[in-house]
Amino acid sequence: MAKRVSKKRGRVKAKLILAIVLDLVDFTLGRMFGFGMLVDVVMVFVAYIMFGPLGLAQAWEMLEPTDQIDGFVPTFTILALIDQQ
Repeated sequence: MAKRVSKKRGRVKAKLILAIVLDLVDFTLGRMFGFGMLVDVVMVFVAYIMFGPLGLAQAWEMLEPTDQIDGFVPTFTILALIDQQ
């Protein structure tokens, strides 16, 4: 039982670290003109793989085509924190 809890906690930490890294990528590379929408589309697929249907919340970033606002909202990190429960 203790191994199972420890293993789950390790996966949760790994997801959170990956989410923070992906948010940093979105904040930096995702702000380049033309490249931002491609990053957003890829991020939705990755979020769906990581978090299931909850990951589709990442799609809101595609609604803002200038990619100036969505980089400042760490959606991936928020999803990882919600998924911890």
